[in-house]
Amino acid sequence: MAFKKVSVIGLGYIGLPTAAVIASRGIEVIGVDVSQKAVDTINQGKVHIVEPDLDMVVQAAVTMGKLRASMTPEPADAFMIAVPTPFKENHQPDLSYIEKAAEAIAPVLEKGNLIILESTSPVGATEKLAGWLQALRPDLYFPDQGNAEPNIHVAHCPERVLPGRVLEELVSNDRIIGGLTPKCCDKAIELYKTFVRGECIPTTARTAEMAKLTENSFRDVNIAFANELSIICDELKIDVWELIALANRHPRVNILKPGPGVGGHCIAVDPWFIVDSAPESARIIRTAREINDHKPEYVISRVKAAADEFKRPVIACLGLAFKADIDDLRESPALDITADLVESGIGEVLAVEPNIHSLPECLKDKNVRLVSLHQALEEANVLVVLVDHKPFKALTNNDINTKVVVDTRGLFSRF
Repeated sequence: MAFKKVSVIGLGYIGLPTAAVIASRGIEVIGVDVSQKAVDTINQGKVHIVEPDLDMVVQAAVTMGKLRASMTPEPADAFMIAVPTPFKENHQPDLSYIEKAAEAIAPVLEKGNLIILESTSPVGATEKLAGWLQALRPDLYFPDQGNAEPNIHVAHCPERVLPGRVLEELVSNDRIIGGLTPKCCDKAIELYKTFVRGECIPTTARTAEMAKLTENSFRDVNIAFANELSIICDELKIDVWELIALANRHPRVNILKPGPGVGGHCIAVDPWFIVDSAPESARIIRTAREINDHKPEYVISRVKAAADEFKRPVIACLGLAFKADIDDLRESPALDITADLVESGIGEVLAVEPNIHSLPECLKDKNVRLVSLHQALEEANVLVVLVDHKPFKALTNNDINTKVVVDTRGLFSRF
């Protein structure tokens, strides 16, 4: 089938770039989001998130009349669901956003529609989505619902893009496409081939779900190894970044870099989905998560030790985002560390985050100020490097030689 109209549910860091790229291929795209502000911003040809070149692609798509946003779903040939999948307090997956998306699109579904779940999900989530939709629309036939031939097609295709390079990787990366039936898979591949230059690889929905969780769990385990090394190296007075660079000269060794913890909606969350599905068997994956979740506590202990050297400590936290040169604060260890330092009352705290214009809600009305890097260098006596943003990487030893520095990103010599 030719896709004349595609609906993208959720216009965040994945949904909006995906909608814009599809619209740039001449396909009409209706983006749906629960935020009136996001909808209004997009319909003005502007963006509400930071991602290189996204503003130009959105503006062009809106100007051409190929992209518009709404709070209300409407009929389309295909629906792509890109909503959050966080976990609850006990690390159990929270699928409520997916269920709400199902409730939103159910009234406008028609025979022959394709529904793709892009949200990173625990194994079995795509089947649950089909079940929720079947209960809401018993007049339609969904895959795996008895012996009837399905007239709605459901598949899972997890996003696998790098913030800061989303537009490039949406097009160039291979995509794993898991259908609830082979025909579902074929129809999903047909849609993705309208904008993906990478290979579209067919599999089952469950395997596609597990593939994304596996990719991020592999990286989480590697980072946990690096973070554990960093703590050991502190005890032994060894520069961990030099050590890792030397070890990585081995042709079969590739250790990732340590940091203040692990953030973002993927690596910090997805391994828990595997642990929840197989709690007795996922031992390494659970331990890696615990190591990375503990790293912020270790960083805070080092900052407090540094602050004890001053009668009036002024602590500048360099970076709040979960990674360099973006504005995304989701699951950010840098933000958590800053918030904990503020709550501890050990001194005045300055926050430096060049990619945002106001403090996030968790820091508002607290003893913390959002300042420029220049102000921080003038006022602080303790610098805490939490994110390796470009302006921070440009600092020299002369810029910091009067400060006590807690460097979690390896920007400066440690010993």
